Amino acid sequence: MSPEERMTIDELRKYLHKMRIRYWRAQSRAARSKLLDEMQAVTELHRKSLIRLINGELARKPRRKQRGKTYGPDVKAAVGVIAQSLDYPCAERLQPNLVWMAGHLERHGELKTTPDVLEKLEWISISTIRRMLAPVGQETLRLAHQKEQPGAASQLRQAVPMHRIRWDEAQPGHFEVDLVHHCGISAGGQYIHTLQMVDVATGWSECAPILGRSFLVMEDGFLCILNRLPFAVVELHPDNGSEFFNAFLLKFWKEKVKGVELSRSRPYQKNDNRFVEENNFSLVRAYVGYQRLDSLAQIRLLHQLYDQLWLYHNFFQPVMRLKQKIAQTDALRSKRVYDAAQTPLDRLCTSGLLDTALQSQLLALRDATNPCQVRHSIEQLTTQLFNLPRARDGLTENVHETLRLWQSGQLSKAKEPSNCDE
Repeated sequence: MSPEERMTIDELRKYLHKMRIRYWRAQSRAARSKLLDEMQAVTELHRKSLIRLINGELARKPRRKQRGKTYGPDVKAAVGVIAQSLDYPCAERLQPNLVWMAGHLERHGELKTTPDVLEKLEWISISTIRRMLAPVGQETLRLAHQKEQPGAASQLRQAVPMHRIRWDEAQPGHFEVDLVHHCGISAGGQYIHTLQMVDVATGWSECAPILGRSFLVMEDGFLCILNRLPFAVVELHPDNGSEFFNAFLLKFWKEKVKGVELSRSRPYQKNDNRFVEENNFSLVRAYVGYQRLDSLAQIRLLHQLYDQLWLYHNFFQPVMRLKQKIAQTDALRSKRVYDAAQTPLDRLCTSGLLDTALQSQLLALRDATNPCQVRHSIEQLTTQLFNLPRARDGLTENVHETLRLWQSGQLSKAKEPSNCDE
């Protein structure tokens, strides 16, 4: 409330109720005179009116006879038509424009008025207009700011449950999924993304570079990961992006990769995908950086880089997993206890999910791999990646040339273990 705004009748009566007690308790005529000066300054009432109110009954008396309605249904109908024609503006904007708008609508055959109606429209108050339009339900009738109708992607999302994968999930196969954008400072045009999947139980990570976010390249990225993944996918848990929730990709998971449970994060809750979000920084950004990547040559080099990172991270990098949370005296805090650091491969072998032949193949691959050479290879590839030129302006890369690049030279479940330098 602004300082210039006058008190309402109810506020004035409440104030006088409190001041009356002080007035009656005043011992001298001078003290009462000072209180009257104060009340006169606050209420802006005449001194004699204040004395009469304080010595009389402050409670408001009900009317003996109610006033009749000043504005009939013809005025209310005219206000309704004018408000609808202007898409229901507020009463403050509507009141000064009622008369000329009534004449304007009458000339166009939308409204019929009389001199009496025009006269009443001229001196109708803002509060009366507000009361007239309140039962109409302006918010539902107004065209402006209407809620957007849910699109096809939104309807597809609604069929997928929202939840978080448990932090203590023990069964391998529950993957958090995300896309890392390599757009640099501008998201315009077509650029490379990294499709990443992280297993919550073991920390096993899979990365695949794709150009754009179309279904064609998304399917290719998932096929790249599935071709190399040594265990089955039980659950996929992406965010709410339309690149994950579209009819084509859902059909791909339903028909080509059967038995996969789909779930999704809550909107604007990045912590629901906390494991993959952390890996976006420590595994992707840490090596690839934040520069713009948008060429076919960069895609080819990223495939080689992610092959080496696949070995380096899953076979040699120990990861810690939260073991338990111990509540502290402060209800908002808890002590976190972590288990012994193990590589994702060791955690996968401990789970007992792998068959003996595949487990022996993966362990033999690790035994034959020199981590120092892998690290050196990663360093060389990142240096080459940073030195590669971007796609030329005005020329777009052919997405079809980026597909199935993973089929040459990458580890497959059926392939024999090989040295990382091959």
